Amino acid sequence: MALFLMIAVSGCASYYKITDPASGKVYYTEDIDKTGSGTILFKDEVTKSQVTLPTSEVLEITEDQYKANINPR
Repeated sequence: MALFLMIAVSGCASYYKITDPASGKVYYTEDIDKTGSGTILFKDEVTKSQVTLPTSEVLEITEDQYKANINPR
């Protein structure tokens, strides 16, 4: 049962590319927390830092796109 749950949960992951329109900086994450005021909070997977953005452009991307950008060659 636990194995089935792990497989089911792993297949439902979401990946996001977030752009800060003020600076043009791009971030990648698997989880976004939204506040009532529209601010988003997330952990940038490239720098491993917590980021808070008052405005942003969020795009859901594929797992392959995500992995290619957090582990550049």
